[in-house]
Parts: sequence; structure tokens; C-alpha cells
Amino acid sequence: MRKEKEKVSLPVIRRLPRYYRHLDDLHRAGVERISSSALAQNMGLTASQIRQDLSCFGGFGQQGYGYNVERLRGEVAEILGMDRVHTAVILGAGNLGRALIQNFPFQKYGFQLTAAFDVDPKTVGTQIGGVPVFHADGLEAYLKEHAIEVGALTVPGHAAVRVAQRLRDGGVKGIWNFTNIELPEADLPGVRIENIHFADSLLTLSYFISEEPL
Repeated sequence: MRKEKEKVSLPVIRRLPRYYRHLDDLHRAGVERISSSALAQNMGLTASQIRQDLSCFGGFGQQGYGYNVERLRGEVAEILGMDRVHTAVILGAGNLGRALIQNFPFQKYGFQLTAAFDVDPKTVGTQIGGVPVFHADGLEAYLKEHAIEVGALTVPGHAAVRVAQRLRDGGVKGIWNFTNIELPEADLPGVRIENIHFADSLLTLSYFISEEPL
């Protein structure tokens, strides 16, 4: 029996997309069944960790029989909400926003990107990858007319808090924040926030490749 979402630990939730990614690779490679030990080796985890993580959501494997890759992939996708269509908008249609619109496969992961918002008169009124770009002043009216669940923030950092508050007030449930400004959920009650910091990954890499100081 699945645990309530609130009772599943954040580290387990963070590993779920990794499980899906590896299972998707296996499925596309034609692998039909895999043991927890083999999956653990692929992911750099332990078999017991995988069994413990998946037990939060039900029993998916059989002792000595392993996991059906296609079934487990589908179960993890369902847990992650990929079987539903989530609506999303992007705030900021500059270089990063444009790159996300044109290159990120939103639909593959269960998201429908319906609109982008910006203040640049050269961009407003155009389309990027088939996504219409509206003026940011029209955000509240758009949110009132459309049930938008997620807002992706690619605006300048100084505008991050103000735009996030507008999204929250407009009923958006989640914010995907690329502004490099930390948005604490405590300051935006009722909204889930994923703060993405590209520099964190790069500096982590820097740590590992740098020589130890003398």
C-alpha cells in the first residue's frame, strides 16, 4: 500500500526521476526484466535501497524474479504524475526561456506548455516553437481564464519574488525557478518550489577536478 505523499521522504522523491530515466533506457533497449541488484549497479545504489524506496509505493517485484521493466517504468511514471497532463507557462522569453521552449520536451514528461510572458516589445506577440508570447501585464487575466499548474521562472533575478507572488496569487501550484534566486516555500505558502541553480552543479564539478590546496 502506498504511503501518503507527505510521509515519503524527500530523498526518495528525488530518486524517483532517476529510476524512471534508467528504466526508460532499459525499456528502449528491449530489456524485459531486471533484478534489484542489477538496477542498483546501474544507478550506483544498493539493492536494499531500491527495494526500500519502491516499498513506499507498493510491491513491484517478486523474490528471485526481479522487476518487469515495462510495468515498473509505468508505475514510476504514474507516481510522478506523468500519466496526467499538467499545464505550464514560462515567465521570461529571453535566451534561457527561449531555449527551454524550443528544446525541452515538456510533453514527454506530462506537461503542456500553453504560453510564455515577457515585456520585450520585439518578443511579445510572436510565437516561439508554436508557443504564443504575451505581455507580462496580462499574466493575471490569463491565469484567471486558464487553469495553470506550473510556472517556469526565467526572469531576471530582481523580478523573481514579485513574479512568483503573482503566480501564487493566480492559483499556480508549482514554480520551476531558474532565476538563481532562492525562493523559500515559507515565503510563498501553498506553492511547491523547485529552485534550479546551474552554478551548484558546475561548482561541485569544480571541487572534484581541482587539486587539493597546498
